[in-house]
Amino acid sequence: MDHSAKTTQNRVLSVKMWPPSKSTRLMLVERMTKNITTPSIFSRKYGLLTLEEAEQDAKRIEDLAFATANKHFQNEPDGDGTSAVQVYAKESSKLMLEVIKRGPQEESEVEVSKDGDIFFDISGGSRAFIDEEEARELLRPLARPHKSFTKIRFSNRSFGSEAAKFAASVLSSIKDQLTEVDLSDFVAGRPEAEALEVMNMFSSALEGSKLRYLNLSDNALGEKGIRAFASLIKSQNDLEELYLMNDGISEDAARAVRELLPSTGKIRVLQFHNNMTGDEGAIAIAEIVRQCPSLEDFRCSSTRIGSEGGVALAEALEHCSHLKKLDLRDNMFGVEGGVALAKTVSVLSHLTEIYMSYLNLEDEGTEALSEALLKSAPSLEVLELAGNDITVKSAGNLAACIASKQSLSKLNLSENELKDEGTILIAKAVEGHDQLVEVDLSTNMIRRAGARALAQTVVKKNTFKLLNINGNFISEEGIDEVNDMFKDSLDKLVPLDDNDPEGEDFEDEDEEEEGEEDNELESKLGGLKIKQEEE
Repeated sequence: MDHSAKTTQNRVLSVKMWPPSKSTRLMLVERMTKNITTPSIFSRKYGLLTLEEAEQDAKRIEDLAFATANKHFQNEPDGDGTSAVQVYAKESSKLMLEVIKRGPQEESEVEVSKDGDIFFDISGGSRAFIDEEEARELLRPLARPHKSFTKIRFSNRSFGSEAAKFAASVLSSIKDQLTEVDLSDFVAGRPEAEALEVMNMFSSALEGSKLRYLNLSDNALGEKGIRAFASLIKSQNDLEELYLMNDGISEDAARAVRELLPSTGKIRVLQFHNNMTGDEGAIAIAEIVRQCPSLEDFRCSSTRIGSEGGVALAEALEHCSHLKKLDLRDNMFGVEGGVALAKTVSVLSHLTEIYMSYLNLEDEGTEALSEALLKSAPSLEVLELAGNDITVKSAGNLAACIASKQSLSKLNLSENELKDEGTILIAKAVEGHDQLVEVDLSTNMIRRAGARALAQTVVKKNTFKLLNINGNFISEEGIDEVNDMFKDSLDKLVPLDDNDPEGEDFEDEDEEEEGEEDNELESKLGGLKIKQEEE
């Protein structure tokens, strides 16, 4: 072998295999993109990625594989890079297979409304913890300069500290264009210290934005959480909608909300559902409500409020003359709270939806409320008074109230004690209601006569969609009669499989057999006219 041949051989042997050239790395990205987007047995099982998503994943895979192989090479500085190339190829293949098996990711959604508002939403899919890398991927559209997002929803994704740091930097850059922010359920499952840190970061990032809508629900905030959002809340002077549902709003937390809100004059929607507010907390909320002259939708349901807090809220609501929707369900207002609410609704002429189930109103509170509504809320569409121990004693006033509401579409009087006599009164009250869609008188100690009267009334209505009289004492004959009435529209009748034909007896034990008793009762009430007060 001559000298030139030996030189050439030495040069070949001295060539390093690592690092790969830029063109080699780009070629690998292109090859992986093609493999990821090619239909295969895996894509049939896990789904096929789009070209854009595959390109992004391929670039990420190559970066990770290169970093791993480069670290391997640095630990073997005297090697020629052959083993590093093998690591590079092996790591790329492994990561690519993971992506293919993972399938298409849940992506953020971007919607454009008729008004031109651009809505960014990452709440789709199952609840998930996200790290910084996933946050960068999910929030990538927010960094695009050609889109001015005005609404964002980050709910259903749990942000850790690192993910929150990145998200906060993005939000800070777009906060001046935002009008709606939904941060509900965005720290689920995080330790308290980390959750509060994340809240503080988001709050600081959004401080000074001019929001009209803010949703902080489902975050178990408590007073600490409310104060973690202090800088954001204190900077909001134009809020129209505020949601603090399922947030552990205690007495102290309610006071914190009252303290931090700088302005309530524009608030139209205020919701505190499912908290542990209690009477003292209700008094703090009442002070907020009193300063909301534009309020249209107020919800303070399932908040452990008793008579004292109920009276305070009722008195505060008298100042909300524009109120349309009132939801106070599942509290302990009692008769005293019911009487206070009656005084309030008498001056709220714009009410269209009333939800006052499970308030322990009893007959006295129900009568007061019915008499007040008889002269108010002419456009009422929804009335819910379930679980209030209402008996036939107050059924007359209640029926008169219902009869006066010709726009009524939904009536829920379930879990009371109206029996047949009260039910027949209600049936007559809704006879002329052409807009009626749904009636629920389940669990009301109703027997055959009441069930038959109510079914006959509603089944004829063209608009009607659902009757629920399950959980009563309807005889088998009565069930057959009702089912026969709805034979052409069974989807409009809740199945009657929880009825107890031999349920507890009514007080009239000396009555003759059921058929004669029912006919007599219907005869007595058939020509009854519901007395309505003159307006």
